[in-house]
Amino acid sequence: MGKLHIKKGDMVLVLAGKDKDVRKSNGKYPAPHKVLKVLVDKERAIVEGVNIVSKSTKPSAKNPQGGIIKQEASIHISNLSLVDPKTGEPTRIAIKREGKKVTRIAKKSGEEIK
Repeated sequence: MGKLHIKKGDMVLVLAGKDKDVRKSNGKYPAPHKVLKVLVDKERAIVEGVNIVSKSTKPSAKNPQGGIIKQEASIHISNLSLVDPKTGEPTRIAIKREGKKVTRIAKKSGEEIK
């Protein structure tokens, strides 16, 4: 298992699945989604507003009513693409190492990804 190209807080587009981001008729991509959590050992990520599932919950002190709640489920990292900070389009990344410092750079524009 290698390093993952996506980190918590990154803006991503969904490439596959039921929530796939499709290019609009004017050639623009829809608004990207924010990564909430990365599950490194499973190579999956939880992305805001993507892969919403219904979950049944029992009544508890936190939720005395119980019932059905909607929440985000994980999606595989391979189905996500990082968004170029300059153009807003999906891009691959390059890893640049200077000693211990590691920098991620967008392939399309050459911009550094924070």
